[in-house]
Amino acid sequence: MSRLNTSVRIKNLILKNRLVMPPMATSKADHGEINQAHLDYYKEKSLGGYLGLIITEHSYISDEGKASLHQVSLSKEEDADGYRKLVRLIHENGTPVFAQINHAGSRTISETKLSASAVHHPRDKKDDPLPKEMSAADIEKVIKDFVNAAILAKKSGFDGVEIHSAHGYLLNQFYSPITNKRTDQYGGNLLSRIRLHLEIIAAVRRAVGDDYPIALRLGACDYLEGGSDISDALEACIAFEKAGVDLLDISGGLNGYLRPNRNEEGYFSDVTSLIKENVSIPVLLTGGVKTANGAESLLEENSADLIGVGRALFQDSLWAKHCIESLI
Repeated sequence: MSRLNTSVRIKNLILKNRLVMPPMATSKADHGEINQAHLDYYKEKSLGGYLGLIITEHSYISDEGKASLHQVSLSKEEDADGYRKLVRLIHENGTPVFAQINHAGSRTISETKLSASAVHHPRDKKDDPLPKEMSAADIEKVIKDFVNAAILAKKSGFDGVEIHSAHGYLLNQFYSPITNKRTDQYGGNLLSRIRLHLEIIAAVRRAVGDDYPIALRLGACDYLEGGSDISDALEACIAFEKAGVDLLDISGGLNGYLRPNRNEEGYFSDVTSLIKENVSIPVLLTGGVKTANGAESLLEENSADLIGVGRALFQDSLWAKHCIESLI
């Protein structure tokens, strides 16, 4: 049997294979609500149960954390109704599913733009206003909002929840030294820059209980001068495991989900390989994987424990079926 077709455990959840559909924004929501278009989309992607795990597109945890006009919400009690239908449908297709929860920080479409510091994001336009450096009250609210979203995810029937700290959004803005210039306990060295992450992880863990899987997607490296690097990623991931994270999902930082000048299958594999060597929880690698053989090779090389396939699955809903069947 291929490595991709073997089971893997996340907390108390056993996945039947190591193929993951990572979060990909569909921009199908009106007023943040799950609708029939979402149900049709995820039904098509999960049909046949060929995926080991689906992580749904990022949901905003508050209005001021909304990243785009048609993003889905997991910020209020009513949101759970639509998600219950979505989770039930995915489960009926034999697939576990996690919810990804996010605050966009300065990348929000809201008038209230919050960030670690009042500095420009590398992807800002010249005339974009500076965000507001978050106060203690702002930080307390964000922690509560992440907790509320995690509780709603559990109530909706999700098998786990993923905290988003990648692609230049709020928690990634705290993690990166480019956007975090704070001089208090949330800025400075790496452990201070991830203090908010650790507080959110601890608060979510208290809220969802010891047995509920918590994942964290980390924008490990910025690939920008003065940005986060592989040593930051390793130190952060070790700390996240100690704090209670059950799955590490590795992607890009302020630059987004692509890696400059690299397009091979698994182009974050140097980062995931190092992290995997130093933690005992599963590591998920996404980035440029297009073939079954590519996914299999990355697992055989111990680059990761799970392989995320985004664009290929987005473009071809039968990709997972062909992949699994080709490796049997």
